[in-house]
Parts: sequence; structure tokens; C-alpha cells
Amino acid sequence: MKLNDLKEISNNINLDEYLSLYNYVRNNIDHPEWLGTFTKEEIEDLLKIGGKIWMYYDNETPVCSVFYIPVKNKTLRKHNIQYDESETGSLGPIMVRKEYVGNGLQTQMQKVINDYAKSIGKRHMFTKAHSDNIYSIKNILKDGYKVTNKYENERGPMTAFIK
Repeated sequence: MKLNDLKEISNNINLDEYLSLYNYVRNNIDHPEWLGTFTKEEIEDLLKIGGKIWMYYDNETPVCSVFYIPVKNKTLRKHNIQYDESETGSLGPIMVRKEYVGNGLQTQMQKVINDYAKSIGKRHMFTKAHSDNIYSIKNILKDGYKVTNKYENERGPMTAFIK
């Protein structure tokens, strides 16, 4: 399946639909702690400072989503990254509805966000994943990211990456 087969909405997305997809994905994965949590207010704040969400639909069904998040120097330093926030963006949550897992949508959405980051002048991308999420880590490493930090937080063991 190709993202081009789905309807893309990346401007004025419906946050209630985004959160509905988030809740559906979180409730239907074996390890919900792998998916970070954001409140609607936190998402609205991130969108106001340059965040961007892409939602993809099969007819009216939300299938998958990716979230570009501006990153701060404080976060980069915390993860042993010396790049500046002015040249670095963040690959935020990628979600795929369980019925569509296995179609390469995560990899395709990573390309979308990489192209977007370049278009706004970002030379590097930061992301993190639960250390047990071997599928996402495989896709992240395949996309050219390098491990910069391993740590524990409330979600368990985490790995940070930079590209």
C-alpha cells in the first residue's frame, strides 16, 4: 500500500480525529507504553510553534499519521546531541491503524517528514523510540539515524537517535 493511495490532510487537521486515531492505536497495540502521550492542549501548543501533523485516510477511516515537532536545544543536549535547534527537527509519533500495519506506511511517512524538514531548512532530525520497539527502531536505523543515547523514563527503556 502506498501513501499516495490514501487521502492526505496536513493543513487544519481535525485534532479530535487525530486523538481518536491515537486512542485506537494505543488501545490496539501489545505495548501501549511504546506510544508517547500528548494532551490536546500540548498538541495545540506544538502546532502553534511550528509543529505539523499529517493524517492519511482510506475513504473516511483514519489510517495513519506522523507528527513533526520542533525540538529545543535543551532536549538535544539531554540526548547528547550538539546540533542546534535552528537546524534540527524532530520526528514525533508515527501511528498506523492495526489493520494497515505491514504495508510500509511508517517508512513512507518518514520520507514525508524528512522532505518537509528539508523544505523548512532543517539539516538534522531527532527522534526516540522505546528500546523494545524493534520494528520502529529498524525503520529508524534504515532511514540513516544513529543512536545517541539510551535511558529510562516513565515509559521504560528508551533510545534516542539523530540523522
